[in-house]
Amino acid sequence: MLTHGQIWTAIDRLAERYGLTASGLARRAGLDATSFNRSKRVSPDGRERWPSTESIAKVLNATGASLDELVALIEPGNAARGATVPLVGWRDAGAPPHFASDGMPSGAHWSEIEFPDVGAERVFAVEVAGSAHAPVYRDGDVLIVSPTAGVRKGDRVLVRDASGTVSARELVRRTVRTLELKGLCDDSDWSLPIAQAEYVARIIWCKQ
Repeated sequence: MLTHGQIWTAIDRLAERYGLTASGLARRAGLDATSFNRSKRVSPDGRERWPSTESIAKVLNATGASLDELVALIEPGNAARGATVPLVGWRDAGAPPHFASDGMPSGAHWSEIEFPDVGAERVFAVEVAGSAHAPVYRDGDVLIVSPTAGVRKGDRVLVRDASGTVSARELVRRTVRTLELKGLCDDSDWSLPIAQAEYVARIIWCKQ
């Protein structure tokens, strides 16, 4: 039986997994920033307040997490199991010889950083260099990206084309033949043939 405490613990853990506070998670989901505050979880007369199914749906949509992922976080051992992921520089992220066919860094010469286990998805980290994506992503920010995660309209993605150019963009539409993207800072449109996309990795978290 799911308890009041378990569902709120899962929400707290989901926020932590994506580098957010409970308030930050609520804002990302388009809710009032105080929606998930601890003071809101019990009414003044002591009645337990549960998050609505609509709020949970908005949280899952905003983070890209699945319902199974949220439920798994109810278990004590699933909060933030430590793991290390490869860390590459922005220029290195565009070096095809150092990447396998699945879009993951290959070899053992990369640096590593600690990051919570994200289940079945394969992830690596990219350190932003320069100001091309400011103010959304600034020099020194670390992006956690997954080339194996599914992407959908509105997701932020890291794209590497056949020339080795790497850029962070928002996915507008994906067809059989093309990727339609727009810039994060200037809304510039970009259409990239699928055949020229070395990889498209969903940006799942940013450490700023």
